[in-house]
Amino acid sequence: MFKIFIIEDDQGLVSLLQDYLHKFGYETQAVHNFETVREQFEAFAPHLVLLDVNLPKFDGYYWCRQIRGISTCPILFISARAGKMDQVMALENGADDYITKPFDYEIAMAKIKSQLRRAYGTFAGNFNERSLTVSGLTLDVERLVLSRGNDRTDLSHTEVKILDELMQKAGAIVTRDRLLEKIWDDQVFVDDNTLNVYVTRVRKKLAALEIHDGLQTVRGQGYRLTPNWGDGE
Repeated sequence: MFKIFIIEDDQGLVSLLQDYLHKFGYETQAVHNFETVREQFEAFAPHLVLLDVNLPKFDGYYWCRQIRGISTCPILFISARAGKMDQVMALENGADDYITKPFDYEIAMAKIKSQLRRAYGTFAGNFNERSLTVSGLTLDVERLVLSRGNDRTDLSHTEVKILDELMQKAGAIVTRDRLLEKIWDDQVFVDDNTLNVYVTRVRKKLAALEIHDGLQTVRGQGYRLTPNWGDGE
């Protein structure tokens, strides 16, 4: 049974979410003390987190960073803040998706199921015990790690899927539509700007390994990973 951790201070919404999630067989736990969110998260060990932006004490961006520092589980924001920058901030702080209030419960459930499939189910199963190396850059798909020589950086599930597609087709153009198809099976619900945010995050991870110009934007087409960093195959 998948476990879902709810970080939301609107108790009415918490009750509605829990009732709805229980109908689909999910186990849930809601935060009861907003000063010990991380401790409650670690004790519950959820498979997915639903997180609001406006919270007592610290905001959702803070708790997203705290959780992302110890876990790669999917994090979905659910917030009334519908501005583009709010969504960009959430993604840049480690979230996997963003749902605006008021929301349709069927769409919210589709997004939750989609994230669980990617992380643990149908799509995740294709990645187990697999790694990929291009010119000394190694992607460990199972452990969510990108490494080069003695240096390494941790990745989110979405970053792994983007890099996996780019590295498999290194030197060739990967279209934006292909990346959206690869990452989001429910891509009809995804703002195109979301992909831009994730590509920026992937570039930062590459830069952490001293690869600064390897991921190129091909205007009007997509992206290309060019192995120009000089390491051996």
